[in-house]
Amino acid sequence: MSDNAVDPDEVRHVADLARVDLEDDEVERFTEQFGDILEAFEALDEVPATERDADLANVMRPDEVTECLSQDEALRNAPESEAGQFKGPKVS
Repeated sequence: MSDNAVDPDEVRHVADLARVDLEDDEVERFTEQFGDILEAFEALDEVPATERDADLANVMRPDEVTECLSQDEALRNAPESEAGQFKGPKVS
């Protein structure tokens, strides 16, 4: 892989998409790390392909009806509940 597989502008773009503020030294470090990651993925291209005719088998177990918790039992350890439902923080 070439040394400039990932450039600092791409790292800044990804950081902006993730809403992460990066300092210049962090951008430099992540640029190098992303390049290393891409090199590791290129190593997978060297793995030889194999042919195989494997029979596929359903490994799913059948659904079984079992006794479940009552609403009160389910909410017993909840930090907050309201009107019989779990209450979580507001997400904006």
